[in-house]
Amino acid sequence: MSTDRAGNVRQMFGRIVPRYDLLNRLMSLGMDGRWRRAAAASARPAGARALDVGAGTGDLALELRRQGAAYVVAADFSAEMLAAARAKTAASRDTRLALALADALHLPFPDATFDCVTNAFVLRNLADIPAGLAEMARVLTPGGRLVCLDMTQPPPGLFGSLYRWYFNHLLPPLAGAISGDPAAYRYLPHSLHGFPPAPDLAAILTDLGLSDARYRLLAGGTVALHTARA
Repeated sequence: MSTDRAGNVRQMFGRIVPRYDLLNRLMSLGMDGRWRRAAAASARPAGARALDVGAGTGDLALELRRQGAAYVVAADFSAEMLAAARAKTAASRDTRLALALADALHLPFPDATFDCVTNAFVLRNLADIPAGLAEMARVLTPGGRLVCLDMTQPPPGLFGSLYRWYFNHLLPPLAGAISGDPAAYRYLPHSLHGFPPAPDLAAILTDLGLSDARYRLLAGGTVALHTARA
């Protein structure tokens, strides 16, 4: 990321940690757990060495372990987010789930380290999406799976119009009031503006040399789950 953007995004996520999980549940109408379970299943984690990039408070990393990953690294560039993840995982005393302070654009791992790499609601926040995806592809073993879960442009028609109104006008002030940080959630709709539509993101994965890039739409076409293989 550029220094300014990376610093701003890092500070923003650090500020919203205390109510981050609650707001995820509210904003997704309780569906975000289901989406993460689907993302973890798409990674085929059983027996795998897994990396979750932009792990936040650790929900997807924990789900990868629940679905049988042999070892999981939860990486995030926010120390505050990782502190919340550490608090979540401490009770389990799981020695096969590690935390790493790391930027998605400069992952501190050798090539071909992980059998699967996941990210959830991360790509929109990257200053350079292809570069971030290239880093994730770099650390995949041959044949390893990359899984990306994120919002996508809503479909045309009445539902899409209603969703855009909700996402652009109702959600930011509501989430800002609950979190106590209105500025952080004014950023939310801006993060989707210019984000590649699902077919274009699949094309980026292919252009990076990944194979079998595909996606499926969730939540009425407002969330996309992409998969590809190294």
